[in-house]
Amino acid sequence: MKNCKENICRIAVTGPESTGKSWLAEKLARHYNTVWVPEYARIYLAKNDGKYVFDDIVKIAKGQKLWEENFLNKADGLLFADTDAIVTKIWSEVVFGKCDEWILHQIENNPYDMYLLCYPDLPWQPDPLRENPDNRLELFELYKNELVSRKLNYKVIKDKGTKRLQNAIDAVDNLFGYK
Repeated sequence: MKNCKENICRIAVTGPESTGKSWLAEKLARHYNTVWVPEYARIYLAKNDGKYVFDDIVKIAKGQKLWEENFLNKADGLLFADTDAIVTKIWSEVVFGKCDEWILHQIENNPYDMYLLCYPDLPWQPDPLRENPDNRLELFELYKNELVSRKLNYKVIKDKGTKRLQNAIDAVDNLFGYK
């Protein structure tokens, strides 16, 4: 595998809300016979009736990192993460106009081997924990700009259903030499 730590390549499925990240991470893990890390924020926010303050964002980011560390020993070659520190950075900056240094440190010092950036071409799915139905394209651009400015390896994933999944599989296969 290309430059992956301890023979595990970490792939973040990232992007705005309601772009199929959870679905895609789960399907990719199944396709590659490995594991995926669910989104810690959903559990955290559900316990708090969707309410949060600035300090909760870093708690969520730390919870996500801990979950990922726990899943690493179960991964077989690839680990798919249904979110990453870039998600918490952008979320924090959009809502609070700032980001905790711990999150910035994680992005800088623990980059993923690949980012699958989900394009907002899926219909919005209402959910009590979601907040941004009207600015997903604007948020997508924030994600893209973050990945580009940090020179991170990413691929935009578009389309619906099995075509979206196949586009993600092709991106993973091309980068890691599975084909």
